[in-house]
Amino acid sequence: MPTDIKIMLVDDEEDILEFLEYNLVKEGYLIETATQGEEALKKINEFKPHLVVLDIMMPGLNGIEVCEQIRQNQDYKDILIAFLTARSESFTHVSALEAGGDDFITKPIKPSVFKSRVKAILRRHPVLSQQNESKRLTFGELTIDFDQYSVTKEDKSITLAKKEFELLSLLVTKPGKVYKREEILKKVWGSEVIVGDRTIDVHIRKLREKIGSSYIQTIKGVGYKFDI
Repeated sequence: MPTDIKIMLVDDEEDILEFLEYNLVKEGYLIETATQGEEALKKINEFKPHLVVLDIMMPGLNGIEVCEQIRQNQDYKDILIAFLTARSESFTHVSALEAGGDDFITKPIKPSVFKSRVKAILRRHPVLSQQNESKRLTFGELTIDFDQYSVTKEDKSITLAKKEFELLSLLVTKPGKVYKREEILKKVWGSEVIVGDRTIDVHIRKLREKIGSSYIQTIKGVGYKFDI
């Protein structure tokens, strides 16, 4: 991972900020912190982060409001935003994504999981776009070869139908990104093809049966994402 990747951490709890900063500095990232939304908005122009890790529940401007202000500025259009939240309610996640967030990370945070999620999110930034063009991706025991149109797990070949492979390919090229159902239908089946509402669900179920249930997560009321 390049050492010039900049990450801004925003949380009103300083012990959490120190914990997150410590783990990311060890990975070679450049870090800026803020304890309030207003402070983050003032610092963001000078620091120009590639990723903002943003707590939702903060006094003053909350994370949703900070995200909305970032998204209103075209100069910040490439900034990725990941929300920190201790709440598991689906409406919180939906609100975060509708405000322009790219992902969310649930507290309590394990260092290894946090660092993996950050790396996965950063793959979506233009700075790392070349990595997204790889013809072969590996996630733990799972390998997807786009040239060979093949999937293996623990070196064992997995047979996928054409649409199953195309659906998996869409999800894995941007790990952690939540794809809405409408976007999946358009990109995998095409806008001119009429399919039933259950089509995606059936294909997701079959993929989980073949590659394992832990890779593809359901975001209730929104869509699906590939998790690592």
